[in-house]
Amino acid sequence: MSFFERLFGKQEKTAKTVAKDRLRMVLIQDRASIPAPLMEQMRREILAVVRRYAEIDERELDLSVEREGEAVALTANIPIRRVRSEIAA
Repeated sequence: MSFFERLFGKQEKTAKTVAKDRLRMVLIQDRASIPAPLMEQMRREILAVVRRYAEIDERELDLSVEREGEAVALTANIPIRRVRSEIAA
């Protein structure tokens, strides 16, 4: 996210941007050999844990998987709106 996007906020995603993000996710899953249902389950579980401690902006969520040789890295960029003062059960 650029300095200006952080300062002024990002524009709403267009259909083109959403389609591009979906294609990118499919390519990432394919490269990492992670089945789509497993990737979606991981995404839901990661978000559930983070939601217990913080209010997040799911529209700006970015999960990526990178593979280099035998190593696979999952990176989650989860914008946090605010940290909860109380812990949700």
